Amino acid sequence: MNPVIGQCPICGESLAVTRLHCRHCDTSIEGHFALGRLYHLNPEQLQFVETFIKCEGKINRVEQDMGLSYPAVRARLTEVIRALGYEVGSSEGERLSEDDRQEILNQLSEGKITVEEAVQMLRR
Repeated sequence: MNPVIGQCPICGESLAVTRLHCRHCDTSIEGHFALGRLYHLNPEQLQFVETFIKCEGKINRVEQDMGLSYPAVRARLTEVIRALGYEVGSSEGERLSEDDRQEILNQLSEGKITVEEAVQMLRR
């Protein structure tokens, strides 16, 4: 079977489900049903989410699995968060967790990010 798409291939607007069907008992239900938030993602974003979940949310494992740098993984994560309709941690006073700080320092010590990138990430 083909995967369900969430956006119209012609105009790009959100699609609505109007019919559900059970292949086992042949029951059909008609109406207007909303697709979940994940259907707002494009195929590349959905692949990133699947990889992120497979890697248990550990950015360093996502980096290895996808062959991306830490800043690239963070950028994709931010893109997905916004595509799902959420705001990315923009509140004043929000601080990095100790785990995030340590991850940034580890990336710096391994040469995966520059000093400038590390400083920028630590200042947020």
